[in-house]
Amino acid sequence: MKLVETTDPEAFSSQRPIAESSEFAIYAAGNDTYTLVHRHKAVAWQAITLSGDGLFRVSELLVGATRALYRDIALDLSNQRRLDIK
Repeated sequence: MKLVETTDPEAFSSQRPIAESSEFAIYAAGNDTYTLVHRHKAVAWQAITLSGDGLFRVSELLVGATRALYRDIALDLSNQRRLDIK
């Protein structure tokens, strides 16, 4: 794993991302490695390069964190709804 605090957007201008959203993109870096780039216009671009195996492991962690976040939000909404009904 390699963390790059600042990366040049031009370094990725000729590459096509394999996945992207409004602020993030994943690029194939070769040799079974992938680079996740935070591409926000207001801040310097940052990146993290992971092996294919690392990408699977991080995605599993993100799924767990997403589930925990969803449960918290759903609980808050459910509690708020109960208060609104009363």
